[in-house]
Order: sequence, then C-alpha cells, then structure tokens
Amino acid sequence: MPTLYPLLLKPEFHHRVWGTRDLRPIYDLQPDEAIGEAWLTGDGCRVANGELAGRTLGELCRDFGSDLVGEAAPQKDRFPLLIKFLFPREKLSVQVHPDDEMARNLGQPCGKNECWYVLAAEPGAQVGVGLKPGITKSQFAEAIQSGTAERLLNWIDVHAGELIYVEAGTVHAIGPGSILVETQQNSDTTFRLYDYGRPRELHLEQGLAALKHQTRSGKQQPMKGDALDCLVLSPHFVVTAFTLKSEEMTFSGSGSNCKVIVPTRGNALVTTANGPGFEVRAGEALVAPAVGGEFTLSAPDSEFSALVSFLPGREVKFPAAAGSLAMSL
Repeated sequence: MPTLYPLLLKPEFHHRVWGTRDLRPIYDLQPDEAIGEAWLTGDGCRVANGELAGRTLGELCRDFGSDLVGEAAPQKDRFPLLIKFLFPREKLSVQVHPDDEMARNLGQPCGKNECWYVLAAEPGAQVGVGLKPGITKSQFAEAIQSGTAERLLNWIDVHAGELIYVEAGTVHAIGPGSILVETQQNSDTTFRLYDYGRPRELHLEQGLAALKHQTRSGKQQPMKGDALDCLVLSPHFVVTAFTLKSEEMTFSGSGSNCKVIVPTRGNALVTTANGPGFEVRAGEALVAPAVGGEFTLSAPDSEFSALVSFLPGREVKFPAAAGSLAMSL
C-alpha cells in the first residue's frame, strides 16, 4: 500500500437554488447552473497529486483508517469534517440540524454542529442565528404556517474575518451577499422549516423536535497565537487561521488527528522530503494525514492566508476561542 502524504483535493460543485453563476474571486468559472456549495472534503472529492491521484477521499478513509483520519476521529473509516465554500445569492431556507443523539436515533452517523468563517461580505450581509428572546416553539410553528418565520430569527450583520459558531439545534438561515467557509461535522442532514414559498420539501416535525431554545451559537472572539490564531474551539472541531508573507510553516502528523488546510487568499508551495513540490491555492483543500511525514508551506512571492481545521485533541465542553489550546503543527 502507498505511503500517505499531503493530499491535494479538488472541489466538488453542487447546484443550489440559492446559489450563483459567479464564483469569483475563489473560482474563475462560469457554470451553467447556480452553484451554492463547493465541497472541499466530501467523500467524492478526488486527490490531484502524487501516487494516489484520482482516488476519492472516501476510498482513502476506508483503506488507510486512523493513519489518515487520526485516533481522535469517531469513525476510523470516515473523514470527520466536511468543509465547504458557500456562495449565497439568495436567502437559504430557515433550517435546523440534529445533534449527535438525535442523528443516531435516526440511523445517521453523527449530528451537524458547524461554523461559518466570513471570507467576504457585501454591506448589509446578514445571517440568522437562533430565535429572538422569548419566542416559544409554538409561536415559531405558527409563524412558519403564516409565512413570517424569518421575522422571528435573530439576524446579525457579518463582516469579513468573523466566525460564527452554529451549534446543532440552533434555528438558522443565511442571507445573500457573502462568501462563507463552512466547517462542520461530516453530515448533510438538514431539516428545512421555512423556504420562502419555494417548492421544496419541508421537515416540520423533525425540525421542531431538533430545535433547542438554549444553544451556545454566535460570533466568536478569536485568540491570538504564536503561529495560529484560534477562531473557535468546540467539541467537534477547532478552526484556526494563519498568514504567510515571507516565512515558512512546517506541519507534521501527530497521530491524534488529521488537519485540513483551506487557502483563503493566494497560493503556496508545498514541499516534502520525498517527491516534487506542488502548489495549493484558494478554492482547494490540503489534507495533512495523521501519519504522513512533515511538509512545509511557503509563499515567497505573495501573501498567503489559510484556515486550518482539525479535531480537538482533548475533551471540550463548550465552544470558545479563549483559554489554553496546544496547537502543535
């Protein structure tokens, strides 16, 4: 079996009614249909470099197990994080995701806690996170039937560089005018509660059952670090950020978890001890296996920024971007 190495993944594009045909500045594409999501670590995303080129991420998880995903992954044959670019040009549905317990009762592998990093935002761009104070589940159900559900959401302005944590059970929606990087548990289970009259299926019974009045969702306060800035520390993922100008950054496998590097600006050279170097750029994902040797990122000719997402190496009780976190590379 081949030895693991840093895996460059190509995105999968998904049509959404609320998407766009203009994916700039991330992708220089003119799709025939509206694209709402670019999946970076989906099971069907294919490797673009090295001996494993052409293989899907799902296949490699089944073949390599914990050597790829790490000992912290709850399932050794399944990638733990699904990371996407979102391109909303219209409002997304008002929706909610199940937590782990509810998802498993429904036969799903996990729930869906997620977060959104705001890569770009037009003036006035907003997201809806949770219900307004004092709104009961019955009041919200009545608002769904009367077509006024979105008025009961807590809408907040978003700006580039912010991160919003969305705990499972939180009613939420995304308005138009932003580009988001979504990091989530590897689940696509969504209960659609209200959809502005679009002819799509709603999931009212399951959605209202999943809804929680008290969650820890909202904007996060970043914590500055020596190499990485911690944007959110949660039980299901950690999201960090860094920028390279003329320096280098070295990554090495820990055995505990894999890491996903998502460039958000510029491109960087990836250098390993074995094999030729290659470039990674905005719109792609670089997966650093839990066991796979060292590699170095450098950007000698331009500024390079990226997010790094991984599973926490210890138990985390609540989302926070403050406190102690050993973010070894």
